[in-house]
Amino acid sequence: MSIDARLAELNITLPDAAAPAANYVPTVRTGNLLYVSGQVPIQDGKLVVGQLGAGYSVEDGAAAARLCGLSLIAQVRKAVGDLDKVRVVKLNGFVNATGDFGDHPAVVNGASDLMVEVFGDKGRHARSAVGSSSLPFGVAVEVEGIFEIE
Repeated sequence: MSIDARLAELNITLPDAAAPAANYVPTVRTGNLLYVSGQVPIQDGKLVVGQLGAGYSVEDGAAAARLCGLSLIAQVRKAVGDLDKVRVVKLNGFVNATGDFGDHPAVVNGASDLMVEVFGDKGRHARSAVGSSSLPFGVAVEVEGIFEIE
């Protein structure tokens, strides 16, 4: 099954690939690797803000990470077109969290699970899940990725 067919089957509509918010580019391709800049969660045109461990639940964080994952896929599509040529290599997830919060992996699972849902075995990847005392604009999560292109 093609990735586009899988997206339709999962009832997933990718967002528009966002323009950079500062002096950087959304993607850089070197050889067969595509590096995608960190994507922040946007829902209904608004940034998803919050801090894990301060009234923002793990489930809310995972949903925000999933939104980041959707934006990653949108950036990949914009850069290479055909998602059937894509393998997810690595995700780096950054979680806006209090000092005593420790469930960062469960939050970043929102993006990781999406990659496997969409790409199947080609969505299984290496990963880091890191806590931060703040993220740009107060967003709950930011996720960046490295993708291999056939």
